[in-house]
Amino acid sequence: MESLSNPVDLVKGQRPKLPQGRNRRLVGDERGRLMTAAQAYGGEIGPLITWAIETAMRRGEIAAMRWEHLDRQARVLLIPETKTGTPREVPLSRAAMAILDEKSTVGNTGGPVWSLRADSISQAFKRVCKAAGIEGLTFHDLRHEAASRLGEKAFSPLEVAAITGHKTMQMVKRYSHFRAKDFVGRLD
Repeated sequence: MESLSNPVDLVKGQRPKLPQGRNRRLVGDERGRLMTAAQAYGGEIGPLITWAIETAMRRGEIAAMRWEHLDRQARVLLIPETKTGTPREVPLSRAAMAILDEKSTVGNTGGPVWSLRADSISQAFKRVCKAAGIEGLTFHDLRHEAASRLGEKAFSPLEVAAITGHKTMQMVKRYSHFRAKDFVGRLD
């Protein structure tokens, strides 16, 4: 077998690269237009959009949320089943807690938090984007928006990874899209 050569040794130079990935974020007045259209659309999509931006949670994780996984005192939500297979806890901002407080006044204190399934969230989001005149934005792009905002709030890459559930810094980098104008104030 010593006479056989390894064909991998013949490959020199470039290795396959990962696809570039999306880098779509909300720009200009898109958030305001999005929220106005969501309010007109009605139902849970408005709070879901805010929730996604505040928590960086995946659509399936949001759809699977349960009241019993919420620790109100600590302002933390447990996500027992994630895409990566590793449970994680998500810290909740005041805005995220306000959404849950609003929902819990309706009498929801046990079981699922949201009534929409993952695919229904995407469908409603597409309709809201169309009504708002926003093109090229997906619900998953809100996860990119959230990860980028965490970085802009001076969370370290390790902290962003802990919140978003990314296992590698490469994925944190792929989801964090910074804008130079957001750093200007910190340079003075």
